[in-house]
Amino acid sequence: MADFVYNLAKKQLLDGSLDLDTDDIRVMLVDSGYTANKDHDYVDGGGADDPVDHELSGTGYTGGYGGSGRKALASRAVTEDDTNDAGKFDAADVTWSAINAGTAACAIVIKKGTADDTTAVLIAHYDTGFPVVTNGGDVTLQWNANGILALT
Repeated sequence: MADFVYNLAKKQLLDGSLDLDTDDIRVMLVDSGYTANKDHDYVDGGGADDPVDHELSGTGYTGGYGGSGRKALASRAVTEDDTNDAGKFDAADVTWSAINAGTAACAIVIKKGTADDTTAVLIAHYDTGFPVVTNGGDVTLQWNANGILALT
C-alpha cells in the first residue's frame, strides 16, 4: 500500500471531532498480514483484517488497547508554516525498547485512543521505510522533518 490518511479521520479533522493537539493520539506497529484500506474506520472494526488482528506482539511490544506497544505521541504540535504554505502536525520521535529479534514491523498506524479498539479512530497509515526486522534492540521511529501530517 502507501502512506495515507484514513477517510474517517479526514472527515473528523474537518468537522473538528478529531483534535490532534488534545486527543489521545498513539502509534502502533502492524505486520505484513494487515491489508491497509482507507475505508477502515477503527482499530477493531469487527473484521478479520483490522489493525488489531495484525499488531505486533512479543518481548518489547505488548499489543492491544492499553498495551505497552502502543506509544502515545508526546510533544505534539500543530503549526502554521508560511514558508511552505502548510499546516503541520508533528510530535517527538517514538522508541520501542528491546523488541524481540526477528519480528517484522511492516507499517505504523496512527490512531485516536479511546476506551476500546472498537471506537479507536484510525488516523494514518505509513509503510514507507518498512519493513523493519527487529534484532532484539530498540526501534526508533523518527518522524519526517516536515512533520507527521501536513495540509498544503
